[in-house]
Amino acid sequence: MDIGKRLRELREAKGLSQGDIERRSGLLRSYISRVEGGYTAPSLATLEKFAKALEVEPYQLLFQGEGRPTALKMPEQAALSKPVKKLVKAFEGMSSPNRKLLVTLAGKLGKA
Repeated sequence: MDIGKRLRELREAKGLSQGDIERRSGLLRSYISRVEGGYTAPSLATLEKFAKALEVEPYQLLFQGEGRPTALKMPEQAALSKPVKKLVKAFEGMSSPNRKLLVTLAGKLGKA
């Protein structure tokens, strides 16, 4: 999935400009443009800012269907296992190019 393309689709479907997202999220318009263009991968915290600015649930940024996904459960942070918590923490600490590489790799492995 191309997260930048999905963000742009949601933004345009709501009739919002990148400037509107900038005002609603506090993210710089240039950063929003780089994410939408696929030049950088946002962190999970940044995806939450996008979701709030777009007035959607965070899962909707990653799910392109109607309704809520049935196979996906959004666990509370406390319910996550230690290894998963470590993975989330490591992902948050990565640079944008490394996050993008990891997401691309995971996408390719998921198709295999």
